[in-house]
Amino acid sequence: MLNWVVTFLIIAIVAAVFGFTGIAASATEIAKILFVIFLVLFVLSLVAHLFKRK
Repeated sequence: MLNWVVTFLIIAIVAAVFGFTGIAASATEIAKILFVIFLVLFVLSLVAHLFKRK
């Protein structure tokens, strides 16, 4: 999942450099959403692992 975040972030940076602001904005928003999903899944996995140990 984190690979997708990095991919969309790179797409956003390249699009911004070439002046494609619409594509850059869309790719940035997708990267933000995927990053939040990644963070939520990571925290849930961490909490589940801690409860499983006990």
